[in-house]
Amino acid sequence: MALLELHSAHLDLVVLAPAQAELESAYHLDNQQHLAPWSPLRPADYYSPEQVRLRLEQQAVAYSFGNAVHFALLEKASGQMVGTCNFTGIMRGAFQACYLGYSLAAAHQGRGLMHEALQTAIGHMFDELKLHRIMANYIPDNQRSAALLERLGFEREGYARAYLQIAGRWQDHVLTARVNDALV
Repeated sequence: MALLELHSAHLDLVVLAPAQAELESAYHLDNQQHLAPWSPLRPADYYSPEQVRLRLEQQAVAYSFGNAVHFALLEKASGQMVGTCNFTGIMRGAFQACYLGYSLAAAHQGRGLMHEALQTAIGHMFDELKLHRIMANYIPDNQRSAALLERLGFEREGYARAYLQIAGRWQDHVLTARVNDALV
């Protein structure tokens, strides 16, 4: 049913098919308050199964064209969706790069699951898709993201003022990237 599956010690990283919309809808609805400080404002029905199904259809098309890979993080022990990691805006040509975004359920913070998931997913993006650069940006107050990205080998490359509209206001972001040393 899934379009792509990767596996780590505790997680299955799955590109969901549209028929799996209920799984993603439940994850976002359960974690809406927890993720709100790091997310754009969304319409009330944004995480309804119907709207999620439509987005999964769009994501499947983007995946088939090589433009994005959206992973759901499923805990092996329970089958529960505990997070997301997304590689979007994949650019080929001379750049060979993409943007990374991620989220993790409140109940699963501090267990190393996002580090585990991103190690697996970044390995796939570098080794299988042959990307040269993955860029990840975070709000300066988000110390968890800062520590995670540093631990994963991302390097600070700059600071962007009023970069993204998050939680209803334009917020500064620290710009980081990790380069695929195998391609340098």
